[in-house]
Amino acid sequence: MPKRRHATYANCPTEAALDVIGGKWKSLILSHLFSGTKRFNELRRLLPNITQRMLTKQLRELEKDSLVHREVYAQVPPKVEYSPTELGQTLKPLIDILRQWGEAHMMDRVRPGD
Repeated sequence: MPKRRHATYANCPTEAALDVIGGKWKSLILSHLFSGTKRFNELRRLLPNITQRMLTKQLRELEKDSLVHREVYAQVPPKVEYSPTELGQTLKPLIDILRQWGEAHMMDRVRPGD
């Protein structure tokens, strides 16, 4: 695991893990990549509410944390593909469980008249 900010977590592995995959977009990006390699615009279509700037930022952070591999092909126009790394793949069971929990509890959050 990269030696990014983890020394500041006072031996709290949960905080370290949430720092790496927390936020609105990172787990969604990873879940789409688990189904196969994607190009940038494919991810944009799959995540219509994310801005181009935010997607770029989140992919760079995931790459920096060794969770996503960025493959650049030397061709015109440039072709870039993203896929989960071996370390990134280890998050699949966790993200699958979070999705299942969300599916089971979404109805609990819906109130009449909303």
